[in-house]
This record gives sequence, C-alpha cells and structure tokens, in this order.
Amino acid sequence: MNDKELAKKIYDLVGGSENIDSAMHCATRLRVMVRDKSKVKIKEIENLPKVKGSFFNAGQYQIILGTGLVDKVYDEFAPLLKGSSSSGEPTKKKFSFKQSIRVFGDVFVPIIPVLVATGLFIGLRGLLTQNAVLGLFGLTTQDVPTLKFTQILTGTAFSFFASLSLLVNI
Repeated sequence: MNDKELAKKIYDLVGGSENIDSAMHCATRLRVMVRDKSKVKIKEIENLPKVKGSFFNAGQYQIILGTGLVDKVYDEFAPLLKGSSSSGEPTKKKFSFKQSIRVFGDVFVPIIPVLVATGLFIGLRGLLTQNAVLGLFGLTTQDVPTLKFTQILTGTAFSFFASLSLLVNI
C-alpha cells in the first residue's frame, strides 16, 4: 500500500469529511480532530500496514506512523480535507473553562520542578545561614562570601514570574 492509498484509507476510516474538523501532524503522528469518536474505526486503522498504533488524546485522534512516513501521508491526506466540506480548518468553538484550565496547566506544569528545587535551596540556605549553625564554624553571615550569590540564584526563579505576568498582560 502506497502513501496515497494509506492516506485515503485513514481518511475513510476516520469518518471522512462529515467527521473531520481538521488535521495536522507532528514528528511521528497524524493528528486528526474528529467530531464524533464513535465513527472512528480504531481497530481497522490500527490493522493498516505501516500504522504502529493510535489513541485519543486532548480531543485529537492520533495515528502513529513514524518519522518520515507521517510527512508523506499527511501530504496525501491534506488534499482530501481541502476537497471536502471541511477545509482542514478547525471549526470555531467556545473556549471552555476546562480548556482554560488546560492552558494554565500547560504553562505552569513545566516550571514546577524549578519552583520545588528553588524552594528546597532557599530552605537549605536558610538552615545553613542560621547564626547557630554558622557559629559552629566560627562564622557570621558577613563572613559567608557565597550568600549573595545564593540569594541571586534563588531570587531569579521567583522574579521571573513578575516578568512573565508583564508579558501576559501586554
């Protein structure tokens, strides 16, 4: 089965123009926005040659084709969308509360490890710069040359949020 036949078969098994809102691809997957999940013939798609698997995620039906192949199949798949009532452009939908929470999560989840590490480092710095601990070594906070450096390191992560909020409000 060549790439054009595979694209046409996927198009038909996903439900054709009546069921496809839009399609795009990433490095390994063909991502199809469908209107009705029940119309997608998952088992038949997964049994197609060259298809490595498929699943639904974030409102998309994702078909795993692999690097290189997905580009070729998408190039054959896109004209099918343009020739149908669905032009490949997603339909306008209301931005729901659930979607806004997802966007919020997508922004802040990646920075959670930075916040945790910075918080732990601030706590460790606070513990080690206590007069009682420094007194064990005969030091004071003025004697610790790296104190200012650690304050800059820990302050950077949190001062970043002020910059981020300025960008968001633009």
